[in-house]
Amino acid sequence: MSSWKPISEEQLWDLLNEGSVKLSTPEARFFEAIRVLPHKWQLDPWGKQGDGFWVVGIIGQTVLWYNDIEEGFNHSKYSNFGTIDDYWCDQNNFEYALKFLKVFADTGIDNGKTGPPTPI
Repeated sequence: MSSWKPISEEQLWDLLNEGSVKLSTPEARFFEAIRVLPHKWQLDPWGKQGDGFWVVGIIGQTVLWYNDIEEGFNHSKYSNFGTIDDYWCDQNNFEYALKFLKVFADTGIDNGKTGPPTPI
């Protein structure tokens, strides 16, 4: 029997609040534009145990979400609202993941999941 428990919404808000104070003004405005009230989306099979993963932002066909199994924020595409298409296990804090997504939104450059965005 696993001792893992999904993150609570209160704990997620703590992470978002801690990360939000570290954002620049343009980054904070970007998050304000894409943010949604945290709600759970499905991603089988990984999300079944915790009843899904918390999505905190949506832009186009991409969601910003928290993987509480790996304890990190990620961005992934979605085809159907409410279902995340790709599982990622990055252990990024909120501000890093948001900055990565902002560079992608601003430039169209997505350097994958292996490192920070290339400076422009």
